[in-house]
Amino acid sequence: SAYMGYVGLGAGVLQALERPAEVRAAQHLLQQHWELLANHTCLRGPALQRLVEGIVQAYKSGITLQGNTTSLGRWDFSGSFFFSISAVTTIGYGNLSPSTVAGRIFCILFALFGIPLNLVLLNEIGQLMLLGVQRCARRLEEVFHWQKKASLLIKTCALVTGLLLFLLLPPLLFSDKEGWSYEEGFYYSFITLSTIGFGDYVIGMNPDRTYPGWYKNVISLWILFGMAWLALVIKLCINFLE
Repeated sequence: SAYMGYVGLGAGVLQALERPAEVRAAQHLLQQHWELLANHTCLRGPALQRLVEGIVQAYKSGITLQGNTTSLGRWDFSGSFFFSISAVTTIGYGNLSPSTVAGRIFCILFALFGIPLNLVLLNEIGQLMLLGVQRCARRLEEVFHWQKKASLLIKTCALVTGLLLFLLLPPLLFSDKEGWSYEEGFYYSFITLSTIGFGDYVIGMNPDRTYPGWYKNVISLWILFGMAWLALVIKLCINFLE
């Protein structure tokens, strides 16, 4: 009952916050549609609808119009590597997906073996993090003869360090490379590391920006270590709730 109540509360709040914006966006889209048809009488409604659907489908495949040319690059090696990371970590942004039958079949097999492998890796990273925290706590106990204080201090330091490295500082990088606000970068960071992965914000997808070669690779490492850290924090929250 507590679970359903919590989810119901979330649904009610989100409906109150997002529904008016959805209605305004729909009205704005309709207004633009009718203004375009009125100002360009050579256009026909069905033809415009087909063009819009084609543009939307192309955008989903990673192709955007740039003047008289199209932009490609989402399926180069770095883009494909980042997609592979998002698949095995179960983030699944949804902004990019295989369009060929062979690609979809391979994606199923790849994820089938990749997801357990990723869980093993995250568990190993998490255990190494815990081991480091425990060793630091024991070292403090030996040097300063603290007991409970040492463990609490080190856990607090680990939490603050993780917050800085994985949630508070990365939005500054995203602001520089993506042009997002700090709030948007922080939102993306949490949605990614928690594996929710809505896909409304994804790094390296703006065709108007040039990204350095190391960018997606560094973000991939950030995702792996950040997920392991956040999993430990969530585990602590679960223990607290239980």
